Amino acid sequence: MAISLSWADGETTPAAPQPSSRASSAPRWPVALPHAVESAIWRGDALGTPVTTTIGTGFEALDAELPGNGWPCQSLTEVLQVQPSVLEWRLLAPAMRTLVNQGKQIVIVGPPKPPHLPGLKHLGLDERHLVWIQADKPVERLWATEQLIKANAAGMLVAWLPQARQEQIRRLQVCAQSCDGPVILCRPAAAEHEASAAPLRLQARLGVDWELHIHLLKRKGPPHEGELTLPSVPGGLEAILTPRLRHPSGLIAARKTQDRSQDLSREFTHAVGSPSSRRPSGRPAAAY
Repeated sequence: MAISLSWADGETTPAAPQPSSRASSAPRWPVALPHAVESAIWRGDALGTPVTTTIGTGFEALDAELPGNGWPCQSLTEVLQVQPSVLEWRLLAPAMRTLVNQGKQIVIVGPPKPPHLPGLKHLGLDERHLVWIQADKPVERLWATEQLIKANAAGMLVAWLPQARQEQIRRLQVCAQSCDGPVILCRPAAAEHEASAAPLRLQARLGVDWELHIHLLKRKGPPHEGELTLPSVPGGLEAILTPRLRHPSGLIAARKTQDRSQDLSREFTHAVGSPSSRRPSGRPAAAY
């Protein structure tokens, strides 16, 4: 209800106009959106449903935590780790194997160490579908990565860019939107505290029992709590490892327990003392 205000001279302000009956009769419930529009809407409390396609990672636990259940295409993904060329192949090999079976090429740019072809065969990767671009300087790696993304010539592109800046990552993300395959950037763990335009960022480290520990730093969805443990025995070792060697943590714990018991035994012996070999004073030694 509108209330008129009176002034000192007796004049009153005009009452506010009442809403028309047409406006009051408008429906207040949300209007149904077309399916194409509804599928493109992302709500922040749920995992994003990307419009682009994805490639399965080969790890069910990781797929369940990623938008679209796999490595996103037409987008950047950052893999952060302490030491390069240690776990990238074990993490990406299942997806690479899927792409190689489809006849697609895997292109790697500037790996710190040359790829080990026998090891790749153990992972199920055919070296004939692997293209290795050796680029030593950071500017060369960055230029080659951008040109390959623009050319859209790889089923998966993996580039090592430890010194890439924020604006360079943003430029690659813009270019990657027209690339049909996943683009993986391997960067150092120190880049965790740097801003990045990559929609997906994860930190990976090795475990004792041949597993990978993955923490999702950034994804299209709610924050990820804790770590994922992914079983990942290096290629060629799964067939020869004994049951005991499949769980080295048990051997390490048993060794620590044994060492601890030995230390306690030494401390007890030192506290109680051992019999002395010296003869009592004042007694002459027996003559023979």
